[in-house]
Amino acid sequence: MININMDKAKEVHKSKLREARKPILEKLDVDYMRTLEQNGDTSQIVAKKQELRDITSHTDLVNASNIDELKAFWPDILND
Repeated sequence: MININMDKAKEVHKSKLREARKPILEKLDVDYMRTLEQNGDTSQIVAKKQELRDITSHTDLVNASNIDELKAFWPDILND
């Protein structure tokens, strides 16, 4: 039987999540600056950026007890 270190697996998965969110955050940074320059409302952009930052501490990720649960955690926001 293969023993999986869930703590290590979670860290690996977090790295993948961070990698996937990086270009989304970069695009949102540009959107934020453009909106700010136009004196627009940045609240939705700020909220989406925070949601992306919070992914690595999401309860579904933190509480994953097996590799299948861990693999299943891929928030839709990362598919934008």
